[in-house]
Amino acid sequence: METLLSLAASLADGKLTARALVERSLARIEDKSGEGSRAFITLHATAARASAEAQDRLRAAGRAPSAFAGIPIGLKDLFDIAGEPTPAGSRVLRNAPPATRNASIVARLLAWGFIPLGRTNMTEFAYSGLGLNPHYATPLSPWQREIGRVPGGSSSGSAVAVADGMVAAAIGTDTGGSCRIPAAFCGVTGYKPTARRIPRDGVLPLSQTLDSVGPLAPSVACCAILDAAMAGETAPPALAKLPLAGLRLAIPRGHAIEGLDPEVATAFARACARLRAAGVAIEERVFTPVEEIPEVNRLGGFSAPEAYAWHRRLLDENAALYDPRVAARIQRGAEPRAADYVDLMAARARIIAAMTAEMAPFDALILPTVPIIPPRVSDLADDAAYQRQNLQTLRNTSLINFLDGCAISLPCHRPDEAPVGLMLAGMAMADARLFALAASVEAALGGD
Repeated sequence: METLLSLAASLADGKLTARALVERSLARIEDKSGEGSRAFITLHATAARASAEAQDRLRAAGRAPSAFAGIPIGLKDLFDIAGEPTPAGSRVLRNAPPATRNASIVARLLAWGFIPLGRTNMTEFAYSGLGLNPHYATPLSPWQREIGRVPGGSSSGSAVAVADGMVAAAIGTDTGGSCRIPAAFCGVTGYKPTARRIPRDGVLPLSQTLDSVGPLAPSVACCAILDAAMAGETAPPALAKLPLAGLRLAIPRGHAIEGLDPEVATAFARACARLRAAGVAIEERVFTPVEEIPEVNRLGGFSAPEAYAWHRRLLDENAALYDPRVAARIQRGAEPRAADYVDLMAARARIIAAMTAEMAPFDALILPTVPIIPPRVSDLADDAAYQRQNLQTLRNTSLINFLDGCAISLPCHRPDEAPVGLMLAGMAMADARLFALAASVEAALGGD
């Protein structure tokens, strides 16, 4: 996979043009033997070609808005684009009134000159970690595609589009793992920022408490560049790697590392051994605040009641149009009482404070992004199996959303192995240091 930095260099020295990049991407998306028709719900081919020609003219005149102007990206079908409805992977909102303005993150990416090629597929209303969509079909993970394995969700199309080279990068959202899970299942890098750093206006919500907007891309540096653009920075970050020797990482002993698939356990152990050999101190310890989270979330956490508050009138009128599995999860949000929600908010504040104190001696947490390898789509026809695998898939990543932290998933498997993600996570607003740490870890794992 080509990185944003390598593409920017080729654009700068004239080896590539934005128009050539867009045409190459469109050809891959439109290839009938590929996943393009499932990875993208809507394609903006005419607008993308016009934008590419404009960026080429600006670059020729020395007026390119950034080094990355003209690079094609995908946008999850959750972001407002002026003049279009925002269906969120659903049939319910397919004919909704068009957005009157771009979401802030869309406007900021356009200001850097990135070229959106279209709206990428997703789990309906972003409410599942597996990535299935019965309305628009499901794009498949690159691994054992002939068998048909889930891409991870909810940013399924974004991950597949990056993994298959349809776009240089894509933007997703992450409420319980929806950038990191598909990144892990598709062998790319996915980032979940501290939620408050990236504006969410013009982003159709799942959970206003937990939602965040993040990139999926070939590398840590790519994610850092897109993160900077969406955060409103005017230039790409100076991503200096941290020396690995002397760093302290913590494996949260307990439910987050229990019941790992053998492939995940092997890849994770090998990655940790490699980092220890490079001088990283990795300690296993029980974090009591982390172990409390499943019990605190037993009534559905924040996502169920907050999603129900947004969807309840739509469900009353259009329940038959929803994916039944998504509708069932949303309707569960009617069950908690107001007092339960107040208790949940108080518990979250207490757990975040306790975990912040316990994390003080460490540079980051390290754990498998997902405890399982991508399930086969055919194994999820049964609702009970679907729910069980969905909970497993979300188990580790959702901890970081509850903690209001930041996290990144890096591929840590070998080319001939099942895809496995290595997650590094920090507490709120530790994003810059986490990117630097992740760049060092990425380099150390490069030999795998």
